[in-house]
Amino acid sequence: MNGPGIDYEAVFQALPAGVALLTPDLVYVDVNGAFLSLSGRTRSQLIGRFLFDVFPDNPGDAAASGMRNLYASLRRVAASGEPDTMALQRYDVEDPDRPGVWQERYWSPVNVPVLAPDGSVALLLHRVEEVTELIRARGGRPEGDRARVLEADLYTRARELQEVNERLRKAHAREREVAIHLQEAMLPAPRSLGHHRAAVRYRPAMGALNVCGDWYDLVDLPGSGRSAVAVGDVVGHGLRAAGVMGQLRSALSAASRVATGPAQALDVLGLYARSVEGAESTTAASVFIDWNTRTLTYSSAGHLPPALCHPDGTVTFLDQATDPPLGARPEHLPRPQAQTAFTDDCVLLLYTDGLVERRHEDIDTGLARLADSLTRHRRTTDPDTLGDALLADLIPPAGLTDDTALIVMRL
Repeated sequence: MNGPGIDYEAVFQALPAGVALLTPDLVYVDVNGAFLSLSGRTRSQLIGRFLFDVFPDNPGDAAASGMRNLYASLRRVAASGEPDTMALQRYDVEDPDRPGVWQERYWSPVNVPVLAPDGSVALLLHRVEEVTELIRARGGRPEGDRARVLEADLYTRARELQEVNERLRKAHAREREVAIHLQEAMLPAPRSLGHHRAAVRYRPAMGALNVCGDWYDLVDLPGSGRSAVAVGDVVGHGLRAAGVMGQLRSALSAASRVATGPAQALDVLGLYARSVEGAESTTAASVFIDWNTRTLTYSSAGHLPPALCHPDGTVTFLDQATDPPLGARPEHLPRPQAQTAFTDDCVLLLYTDGLVERRHEDIDTGLARLADSLTRHRRTTDPDTLGDALLADLIPPAGLTDDTALIVMRL
């Protein structure tokens, strides 16, 4: 980790702000001298211990919220891989020399992820600045003292900001819950296609603001000996994205029933998407399965390629008919499609980007990880069990930072 001539341990210890390194499970790994000074604790009282075992809320303050707010911030950082600057916090600290005596303290915390080479969150950097003296109106000053008035006003505004942040957090949590229920209501139930079982999975992201517009669809095409499966991903978050998702999924499902193939179905969807606000740059992939000729015909509108795992473990990505996302071109041009053969016991997988994309990682690395998982689990005959095995392999320890939808079919 140390570059030429740089002692990062010395830099860490010399930082003027109090800084602690935590595992994603919130156990202390390291702290600098400033953190020890601010907290009044020794290294042996911190290293290897759970954060909130060392610093619980003041049990005598029923309104204490510092522990809850800090926990929520750290979990957001662990899940999203993004830094979080917290609002001013009152977080009382027990006097280390007088057990049961709590000191009123105010802090300005920032929480930052430390990423591993694969893009997962390896550590959490927790930086704190103590602002107690700035916030607390000190006694002995004249009532009209300007500094005291400013400090009291800052304290009031900080508490108001905390209350606003808490209301926003609750509102975002409610929006996420409604969006998830809306998505689940609009997505079709698992069903057999052409006498072959299919498994579907939808997993929302961990973060409260990360509900997206991922969808899947499965259609039997009556009288043709064919079935159609598709996945898609609407750009954006929350209820709006979920609503756009519902419109596009329904439109593609209807188009697939009358189209000659997946390219024509995506053509129709692209034309329809031009009239739907928020549908621009949506990606989708569609595969028509012909059970009589044992062929897959596929087309993609800017989406990641479906994967076909052969009985010998070879994985082929269906990437020979990829076109831009919906609405990405000002003019309308017919979309391409390609065809490939399949045999008994092949596995077809369609998925959205949350399954394979990781921050600071090339997409080829994620696709290789997916191919490896498919190869190892290819003999799992039950599609539901196979879908669960793939998710267990591919969801990072900190959880998903983007929604994920997938279809698993044994052909």
